[in-house]
Amino acid sequence: MASNSDICEFGWKAPDFSLQDPHGKPHAMADYIGPNGLLIMFICNHCPYVKAIAERLATDSNELMENGVGVLAIMSNDYNHVAEDNPENMVLFAQRYGFKFPYLVDEDQSVGRVFDAKCTPDFFGFNSLGELQYRGRLDDARHGNADNRVRELVNAMNMIAETGNGPRDQTPSIGCSIKWRAT
Repeated sequence: MASNSDICEFGWKAPDFSLQDPHGKPHAMADYIGPNGLLIMFICNHCPYVKAIAERLATDSNELMENGVGVLAIMSNDYNHVAEDNPENMVLFAQRYGFKFPYLVDEDQSVGRVFDAKCTPDFFGFNSLGELQYRGRLDDARHGNADNRVRELVNAMNMIAETGNGPRDQTPSIGCSIKWRAT
């Protein structure tokens, strides 16, 4: 089922967290805040929205990292419910698309809940002080032709790097809803 992300809550500070990658190596959020900010994205392997943007996501993320923006991806879905999202498949998915950023397992879904992640993909762009400045989409291409796309995420993160503030006009991301465990 398709879902939209929420609008940006400017200035919100995410609490530090530590999650493991599929190989068991821990990664703390605080270690990835770059001099020009931090991008945290909630993605998964099975979502057609994520699959449609995965190559562009890898390219754009590489550019951001080269420009001093830290990048982390988090998989919060209940992979017992959606086996395609399990850690072994996360490794394969990251390799297939050439992800150079850590792709982390939110085993107990606590980080996804703290962020109030709504969909995959869901993007959170922070300035170098850890203040939320962007919660929009990757670009305007959707599932269509990406040749002439407006790179909204890259543009926003560049603005955040330069000014500390994100654009006030943001289009929410759309994607598959997060697959939460029954409580």
